[in-house]
Amino acid sequence: MAKQNVAEQFVDILARAGVKRLYGVVGDSLNPVVDAIRRNSAIDWIHVRHEETAAFAAGAEAQVTGSLAACAGSCGPGNLHLINGLYDAHRSMAPVLALASHIPSGEIGLGYFQETHPELLFQECSHYNEMISNPEQMPRLLQTAIQHAIGRGGVSVVTMPGDIASKPAPEKSIEHALVTERPTVRPGDDEIDKLCRMVDEAKRVTLFCGSGTAGAHAEVMEFAEKIKSPVGHALRGKEWIQYDNPYDVGMSGLLGYGAAYEATHECDLLVLLGTDFPYNAFLPDDVKIVQVDVRPEHLGRRSKLDLAVWGDVRETLRCLTPRVKPKADRRFLDRMLKKHANALEGVVKAYTRKVEKHVPIHPEYVASVLDEMADEDAVFTVDTGMNNVWAARYLTPNGKRRVIGSFSHGSMANALPQAIGAQFTDRDRQVVAMSGDGGFSMLMGDFLTLVQYDLPVKVVLFNNSSLGMVELEMLVAGLPPYGTTNKNPDFAAIARAAGAFGVRVEKPKQLQSALKDAFKHKGPALVDVVTDPNALSIPPKISAEMVTGFALSASKIVLDGGVGRMLQMARSNLRNVPRP
Repeated sequence: MAKQNVAEQFVDILARAGVKRLYGVVGDSLNPVVDAIRRNSAIDWIHVRHEETAAFAAGAEAQVTGSLAACAGSCGPGNLHLINGLYDAHRSMAPVLALASHIPSGEIGLGYFQETHPELLFQECSHYNEMISNPEQMPRLLQTAIQHAIGRGGVSVVTMPGDIASKPAPEKSIEHALVTERPTVRPGDDEIDKLCRMVDEAKRVTLFCGSGTAGAHAEVMEFAEKIKSPVGHALRGKEWIQYDNPYDVGMSGLLGYGAAYEATHECDLLVLLGTDFPYNAFLPDDVKIVQVDVRPEHLGRRSKLDLAVWGDVRETLRCLTPRVKPKADRRFLDRMLKKHANALEGVVKAYTRKVEKHVPIHPEYVASVLDEMADEDAVFTVDTGMNNVWAARYLTPNGKRRVIGSFSHGSMANALPQAIGAQFTDRDRQVVAMSGDGGFSMLMGDFLTLVQYDLPVKVVLFNNSSLGMVELEMLVAGLPPYGTTNKNPDFAAIARAAGAFGVRVEKPKQLQSALKDAFKHKGPALVDVVTDPNALSIPPKISAEMVTGFALSASKIVLDGGVGRMLQMARSNLRNVPRP
């Protein structure tokens, strides 16, 4: 049996850790690893057109599967391109292993061609970031990197010079037992007792949920029923908590809607469940606050806490719910449900009148039709900007769908590359990239990756020929929009020229048939929808508060818009409210 080199051993360990594919661009220092993958049937090399796409794709794969995913970049500029996607994966708590291949080990520190210092560059976007300097070091270092990524939820970066990768692996290499799943974390009894007392003493409790409620839907609903609590959510909590939720009062934050803001401010006790909600201006400062989070570094960094509970949401509620006293008074809950329904009634009309005749097309209409036509278990990837608004307000979660975006890092151009990673996990599952023209054109080269691998991703392009959210930010700040317009081509024609399905939609009556044809197409497809650039524009009068920036009062005025099928759910929930 031929002796392994370090690169082959590296690939074997990745495969044992459950990695199915390595996204990247081949080149020089990375070639030994790519060659090792060529000869290993357990793992595939996915050739993308830009390393930023590789990192975004790996992050999306990790979020869809919950398992370790991997990407790689060659020395210098190659691995430097990974950094933006790695920041996003790290802030999304997606377990990703990044290989940053490096210049020859004997040239490090001497200004060699393409020299950078990956151990410094990736420090802020990783839990673990180390360089392999000799073959004997590799197995233990890679194992440590893998366990950091999985155990802590985020990125690990391994830097390996190309010459080290080509060297023979050690003769007596130890096969380490790898940790590939995260444990549950239960709070101590003292914390549970303190939380129980606070809940029992409060007359009005509101739950505010983030992505940490994934897998805890039943537990949250049981707890809310027992204490008669309204349940609001952050954007990343929407897919996990909004569906089948008779206590739903909407979303808070810059894209918020409904009564979530009021529910968090008019309660006696606010319980933050699995959320690192970044907008502290939307959190109250005059009510008691408890935060439950599996990552202790999140506790208390957004608001002053009366109790910090270290534990995952599901286990914490399993311990807490049986201990709390049931509340009979649901007046606060019913009042918030009514406020929520009334708030949605007031904003839905603007984008339901004559939408089928409005040209350019209302983007709200596009999002609502897309929501109705997409599969029940579709994966949506959402570009940062105005598409976040459409996703937040029009995509209907049901416990099967996934919605992935750059919701914490806020990068442009994320939807297409994330769709690549999501689609590779299951070619038969519908994956829809909700792209903006600005984001799509930034990494448009990787549309060719869809064609190369015949990935059936459906790109729905909201084409308003502008950087819409940036325009809105400027207007709210009292500035005239500048540098925000795009002179766009016919993106559908580009898709067809690349060998994919492409259709351009300029009139509302064309939309449904175009989406239907794209969804029926077995390969990659792009629907280029020309949308209204003035959607959600500034009110005619700019208030003094708006001039100070994108503040609470401004965003609540500017972003009042349609809410899709959420109004139906709010009306349904009102049936649970007793009539006087």
